[in-house]
Amino acid sequence: MPSDVIEVRGAVKHFGETHAVDGVDLVVREGEMFGLIGHNGAGKTTLFLMMLGLLPMSAGDVRIGGQSVRGPGFREVRRAIGYLPESVALYGNLTGLETLRFFARLKGADRASCAPLLETVGLGEVAGRRVRGYSKGMRQRLGIAQALLGSPRLLFLDEPTNGLDPQGIRDLYRLLAQVRARGVTVILTSHILAEIQQRVDRLALMRTGKIQAMGTVQALREELDLPLEMRIELRDGAGDALRRALGPHGIDDVQVTGTCARLRCERKRKMAVLRVLSGLEGDVVDIQILEPSLEDVFMGYADAAR
Repeated sequence: MPSDVIEVRGAVKHFGETHAVDGVDLVVREGEMFGLIGHNGAGKTTLFLMMLGLLPMSAGDVRIGGQSVRGPGFREVRRAIGYLPESVALYGNLTGLETLRFFARLKGADRASCAPLLETVGLGEVAGRRVRGYSKGMRQRLGIAQALLGSPRLLFLDEPTNGLDPQGIRDLYRLLAQVRARGVTVILTSHILAEIQQRVDRLALMRTGKIQAMGTVQALREELDLPLEMRIELRDGAGDALRRALGPHGIDDVQVTGTCARLRCERKRKMAVLRVLSGLEGDVVDIQILEPSLEDVFMGYADAAR
């Protein structure tokens, strides 16, 4: 596959008067983990289905591995794609192992890989249990296993942590790190922004069918120029000295509770503030600098669009 695994050019999807996807351009590189975020109804799942060739476009083109999803060559490319839909439809009367073997047969994957895959996703001990007795998290793990059938080179994961507990989420991202080490490209959606901000290489923020912003989390932070938060541990009674030292630098909103101080400062003032704090060596015990979270970034772009 070429270095740009996914190329979306001018993709449009209309449902009557609704413009679900409205002129999207997008490139996903080989081996990266790419996040697609946005509010409910932003067009994320519709764009996913178009990239998979499961939903025809009103206009534009999508190429995966250099092949248009509309062309005859895409059938072969599709064999190298794994897909986890937002809601996994499973047959309750089948066991976990029977379910995975069923999907393997549909995909033309090696049925001998099914039992090891169930072990990989933590379902080895319940492989013989009927799916109707699975919890929501166990069903999600089974869905992840079917997406991994056939050792895909490209994974589409739509809200992959749905139903997973904290241990399940950790297990999922550990597994994704392993498959990425083999060169697999991962594109995922998530509405839990905190869990992906340290894990994706780049992301795109969708709003009303359009890409509003795209880049690394840090690049998006810097584009919005959101303020940093500093948390400072002080010597007892040093709050007034801190306020006096920071006042001339335009930092006049310093919240002090006991020996803990909190303040916000513009990114461009960060080094000046740190120099001031280093000069208060006897009064400052520790400093934490908190970058704006991905949720802050998301809300910042939402506010900018109003």
